[in-house]
Amino acid sequence: MKIIPAIDIIDGKCVRLSKGDYETKKIYNENPVEVAKEFESYGIRFLHLVDLDGAKSKHIVNQKVIERIAKETSLQIDFGGGLKSAEDIEIAFNSGAAQITIGSMAVQNPEWCYDLIKKYHEKIILGADCENRKIKTSGWLKESNKDVIELIIDYQQKGIQQVICTDIAKDGMLEGPSIDLYEDILIRTSVQLVASGGISRMEDVLKMKEIGCSGAIIGKAIYEGRISLQQLKNFIENA
Repeated sequence: MKIIPAIDIIDGKCVRLSKGDYETKKIYNENPVEVAKEFESYGIRFLHLVDLDGAKSKHIVNQKVIERIAKETSLQIDFGGGLKSAEDIEIAFNSGAAQITIGSMAVQNPEWCYDLIKKYHEKIILGADCENRKIKTSGWLKESNKDVIELIIDYQQKGIQQVICTDIAKDGMLEGPSIDLYEDILIRTSVQLVASGGISRMEDVLKMKEIGCSGAIIGKAIYEGRISLQQLKNFIENA
């Protein structure tokens, strides 16, 4: 199972939110590149990088952060936030993203997203962000009536292979992940599921591996010292 630390960017700084609420912003580091370098020094190979400014403004904003991390580390970057046009997609890839995550557009413009999957194949990840199992879009500011598992099934049929599923109610709360939801997804689909939201201790990481997740995104638990980078290094080496 992949260990995937998260870096969320606002104004070029490394921040975390609670339940996606921008009013809860907490700055953890002024320099996200240094954070990425520290992750890499502990044997981590993957990074989930989110442009929160982009998610809010509906176009990519912090591409310079991708460029610097891609230039100064060998981390495989999955990038999301504000990717609404073909131009934004090209900017993200040209800036150094190995994969991109489509979230809001998966609901708002599915045909466009299907074309992206045909063009880029496994480089496209579906971001299925939900609350009470209903998809939310536009930086989690807008609700939809789309069931999260139905969305995943729709996209699996169109060729999507990897899905990042975030339970917004759990995100940044350090109260544990949505195990029941992830188990349901794994039973009803055959996607590579990356768990995101609520992971607060190594026991949660081990549980995500046990139920069959292909990856786990870890954010606030690292920044708040609930999970150490040494623990993650040990997990990676033992795997």
